[in-house]
Amino acid sequence: MTHHFNIRVYYEDTDLAGIVYYANYLKFIERARTEWVRGLGIDQTALRAHHGIVFAVRRIEADYLCPARFDDRLTVDTTATAITGARLFLDQTVRRGAEVLFAARVTLAAVTDTGRPARLPANIRRCLGQTSNSAKPVVNS
Repeated sequence: MTHHFNIRVYYEDTDLAGIVYYANYLKFIERARTEWVRGLGIDQTALRAHHGIVFAVRRIEADYLCPARFDDRLTVDTTATAITGARLFLDQTVRRGAEVLFAARVTLAAVTDTGRPARLPANIRRCLGQTSNSAKPVVNS
């Protein structure tokens, strides 16, 4: 299942030419991931407090396809593609209507407060795995 997050481009998101500054797409997809996880019922503050685990971006492969502009209404789509014991793989797109403006493949790692790899609790993996029929839990992490 794909999660959809709507956003509007504000003046502060743009450069002097009135187009979205490239780094702001990373902010847009981060907000969408936060809302996706929240919508699954996962409290990231509690995950850190009770298990000492946070999500960290390990890798992003991004393609900037077409510019967004001031006042555009955009949708960020987030789809889990695979889950391991300590990693989560996502596809995220930013689109204006049907037109895809930005596409990213994101790898998130579960880490401790000290940055060491951590295994996600089974209930969290199950919850994340239920978000997509195509997200395949992977045994090895």
